Amino acid sequence: MAGMWSQRLAELGITLPDVVTPAGSYVPAVRSGNLVFTAGQIPIVDGKLEVVGKVHVGAEGVVDPDQATQAARQCALNALAAVDGLVGIDSIVRIVKVVGFVASAPGFTGQPAVINGASDLLGEIFGDAGVHARSAVGVAELPLGASVEVEMIVEVS
Repeated sequence: MAGMWSQRLAELGITLPDVVTPAGSYVPAVRSGNLVFTAGQIPIVDGKLEVVGKVHVGAEGVVDPDQATQAARQCALNALAAVDGLVGIDSIVRIVKVVGFVASAPGFTGQPAVINGASDLLGEIFGDAGVHARSAVGVAELPLGASVEVEMIVEVS
């Protein structure tokens, strides 16, 4: 079991990013007992917010749902990096819950499909241990104008 998740990431060709520096007065992750709670993670890559704007289908000046789905995947990677930075990726027992927020243009109702970007990645990495409870919520605005934000609760050993 030791090194199992690190090995799985290598098999998939996935490198966890550096832990994103918090944009406020909080820490990236906190452990309480055998649970790690991550802060909400936005799609930051190499220190730059990658996907900005509200999500909608076929409207000019908004983020396409497919682009937002990829952003949710990046958010999940950033959340896993926060867990790794606190307790190590190989201490993960299972993903318990994912909460996803989607900055939604009026009339957009595809939040679950967008947050599948995070959920599908977790399933790809963790298999049955990646199956989780989830909420996908549409919101008016997210920090720094991000299109998507994801937080997780993870059981660790």
